[in-house]
Amino acid sequence: MDKIIIAVDLGHFKAYKVTKADLESPRISLIESYDSIEGHGKLSDKLSDAAGRFGMGGGKNGAAKGYGEPHNIELEMEKKTARLIAKDINAIIRKEGSPKWYLAAGKEINGQILENLDTVAKSNLAGNILSNLTKTDKSDIMKHFGVE
Repeated sequence: MDKIIIAVDLGHFKAYKVTKADLESPRISLIESYDSIEGHGKLSDKLSDAAGRFGMGGGKNGAAKGYGEPHNIELEMEKKTARLIAKDINAIIRKEGSPKWYLAAGKEINGQILENLDTVAKSNLAGNILSNLTKTDKSDIMKHFGVE
């Protein structure tokens, strides 16, 4: 029976397919992998100071400037990335038609991903680990889920 293992964080997405024929050991193969630009780098590198970097603040000759600073922008970017990850997971689960799949995602985005999965993907989720396994060798990733 084929199974899918998906390991994600805000910057990486890896989907593996585990196949097992009769009288053989399971084999794992990478079926999808990408790096997200959203998850890499500093926020200051992604946003420009459109209002002007050298504005004068208060005082006799200056005026205080408040350009509606985006206080929750990091949280919003995290939520957006989690929605995109869930969308990709939904597509893979539909495409592969796998009855069981496993998820490994860090605790900061795990719940957000689960919230955005469709009902079919949620009902077929066989295991969920609150851990970032994106850098784990594919030969070791099955051990984390007991898939053998």
